[in-house]
Amino acid sequence: MMDAIEVLTNLDQIHGYYQPIFSADAHTVIAYEISGYLQIQGQQINLKDFVNNEDIPEEYRIDMEHKILHAALAKIDEIAPEIDIYIPSNPNLLMQDFGESHFNIIQQYIEEKDLQRIVLVVSEHRFIGDINKLHHALRYFTTFGVKIAVQEVGAESHLEHIALLAPHILKVNTRDLNYDSWSAQSDMISAIGSLAYKIGANLLFEDIETVYQLQFAWKNGGRFYQGPYLANPAMTFVDKDILKERFKKECQQFITSEKKMLEAQYLQLKKLREELEAIVHRVKPTSDNVSHLEYLAELLDNYSFRLYICNEDGFQLTPNVMRIDGNWELQPRAINKNWSWRPYFLQTIIKMRNDQSGEISELYRDIETGEITRTFSIAINEHEYLFVDLSYDYLYEHKIFR
Repeated sequence: MMDAIEVLTNLDQIHGYYQPIFSADAHTVIAYEISGYLQIQGQQINLKDFVNNEDIPEEYRIDMEHKILHAALAKIDEIAPEIDIYIPSNPNLLMQDFGESHFNIIQQYIEEKDLQRIVLVVSEHRFIGDINKLHHALRYFTTFGVKIAVQEVGAESHLEHIALLAPHILKVNTRDLNYDSWSAQSDMISAIGSLAYKIGANLLFEDIETVYQLQFAWKNGGRFYQGPYLANPAMTFVDKDILKERFKKECQQFITSEKKMLEAQYLQLKKLREELEAIVHRVKPTSDNVSHLEYLAELLDNYSFRLYICNEDGFQLTPNVMRIDGNWELQPRAINKNWSWRPYFLQTIIKMRNDQSGEISELYRDIETGEITRTFSIAINEHEYLFVDLSYDYLYEHKIFR
């Protein structure tokens, strides 16, 4: 990184750069994110590190953000009026005057009627002040039509803080995506996606470097995409349709692959449900005969790691029959526990009672074991319901673990 003094003595060499952001639906450029680069001695230095370096006095960093804003917004007339402008800002610097100086600079280049094009980008987890004060400052921006994006959403984020800020866009960083951390990663993305849905925000996946990451973003509800795989920051602008044909081709490949996977998974789940229903109907377990439940566990040894019976209100009527170190054991302590608090429990009970068929849940992580699982559940009489927790080994082997 260039020395801070060297940066400060070359401020006349700051240039605005623009990185395109693409949409999943139209496959076109729908926005540019601005940044500042210092050009000196043939090098291009991204000034993001300077702005975020807390060892540098705040007044220098605030001044730098302002110079970047001036340099980048000076060319805004060259951008089509339907294209949005993403403006990253260090929230700790922004709050030194509650965003007033930033807003004043923006208004120098953009008429009030066009402020809905502006997307102010902040990093929630980097903010060290009172989150409520940041919320109020951002609300002031939104009263003029400015949209808010929270960037670097991931493992370090506080989802309750993000919900309070009520952003229009959540920027998910794809830098750390890898197969080794698939389950934890999937859990995190699922939580972020659920939050986005509840607060009405769009997902933007940033720092996309590979086609795999683009597919991951597409598959996980990303409406907007950004990163070097698509386009690097540059001093010039691109045709908004520059990647339209490439996007169409890659998207078709994603669709074909996903449909094939979903079809195969549907058939596997259908086959599994039919197999489990047949075994359960043959054994006919009830809560007053635990030996039948133990016998059923032996028959389901390749499928399951835990079985139990509940009533329609969620109270457990039997011990857990739990596989521990390859052996099935009874766990009486589970009797009389109530599971109606679990998401979708009562909804599943109603569905089973009316459909008269077994149900297989979506994937989730078991609270007790930490294992990724699905649960097969079925009505065994008018008031009792069997629950069979399926082992991850079985799900993985039969490709029904996603």
